[in-house]
Amino acid sequence: MSRDLHAYRARLVEKLAESLAGPIPEATPRRVHGTVALAGKATAVVGMRRAGKTTFLHQLRRERLARGVPRERLAYVNFEDEQLAGITVEQLRALPEEFYRRFPGLRQRETVTWCLDEIQTVPGWERFIRRLLDSERVEIFLSGSSAALLSREIATAMRGRAWEVLLHPFGFEEVLRHQGQPVPESAGFLSPAERSALERAFLDFLAAGGFPEAQGLDTATRRRLLRDYVDVAMLRDVMERHGIANLSALRWLVRHLLGNAASLFSVEKFYGDLKSQGLRVSKDTVHQLLAHLHDCFLVRIVWMEAGSERQRMVHPRKVYPVDPGLIPVFDRTGRANVGHALETAVLIELERRRAETTYIKTPGGREVDFLARAPAGEVELIHVCADATEPATAKRELQALEEAAALFPKATSCSPPTNGCWPFRETGSDAS
Repeated sequence: MSRDLHAYRARLVEKLAESLAGPIPEATPRRVHGTVALAGKATAVVGMRRAGKTTFLHQLRRERLARGVPRERLAYVNFEDEQLAGITVEQLRALPEEFYRRFPGLRQRETVTWCLDEIQTVPGWERFIRRLLDSERVEIFLSGSSAALLSREIATAMRGRAWEVLLHPFGFEEVLRHQGQPVPESAGFLSPAERSALERAFLDFLAAGGFPEAQGLDTATRRRLLRDYVDVAMLRDVMERHGIANLSALRWLVRHLLGNAASLFSVEKFYGDLKSQGLRVSKDTVHQLLAHLHDCFLVRIVWMEAGSERQRMVHPRKVYPVDPGLIPVFDRTGRANVGHALETAVLIELERRRAETTYIKTPGGREVDFLARAPAGEVELIHVCADATEPATAKRELQALEEAAALFPKATSCSPPTNGCWPFRETGSDAS
């Protein structure tokens, strides 16, 4: 046995022992809709940096422990640990061997849960995971930085053996639980005082967003933290990963997208704006930068509903930040745009529920924010309005829904409320 292999084996044994003996970190439970684990596949937890992917892995361990799974079957290793820096896939193979040497009675008899954090730091990790799935009774959960664990690359690397779970920052319900506030079973059965408190909390959520580390911070500190998140995503997930040299164009694009949330975005128009500012960049580069920002989950893109790919491509798309708290950080107008924040929160909630989402442009020139297709096949038209108390506003918004409903008669529709917005709608299943 080489000296390096012996050293890494000793470190892996130490990390395994720590994970099986030490306390499992506590955190606000996350709600993930749909199936989290699928037999024969490794679950890859993906999402924006600092959204809580590591704490979600610990949540999965706590849930299994609560169901009676013995602690020795809940292994966790964080490969970002400096003591494991430089480990190779050959040395990684010692991990299950050392585990089953300690617990020989589990091999091929009991299912062992492996939570492997920052696994992408080990070159060739995909081969190790596929081998582990094929040779042992295991369920595997993977997590890592979005710069190196992207959805489409997981599917390619794992050859159909991966199951993706997307984790966004906290939604409103999760923020309430994180703050220790009561979560009503139904927003329709509240006293006036309870409803006022809930709506105040919801407006605070739209302004502050749902990144876990940002909760409870003062405005200045929170905005600095969120700006740091964006900078890291730009530098590591876009520039370093894809070899982008034009930092100026990337910064302009990010500021524009995050400062104009929920607005229509045209690559051609943005390219013209850059050119007028003396920034040399090609249209293809703008397309690529937009795709990279979507891939690292910093922004979400909604295309117009169209009958063909060509029609879809020629129309502007709508771009949203991954969290409404990013909007005031980059909106230089200084106005509190509750409508754009609300629309962003609705889109991210639809993504949590795994809906496929487009927007509608009616023949009359009116726009409906979302046509959402749920995984089970339901189709819903959703139009977002922060304040429809004015009769003219309500009439305009409802007319857009009516025109869209004529195009999609099988879709149910959500019209704007008369007193502002819905705080939340509770559906879905626990992560288990």
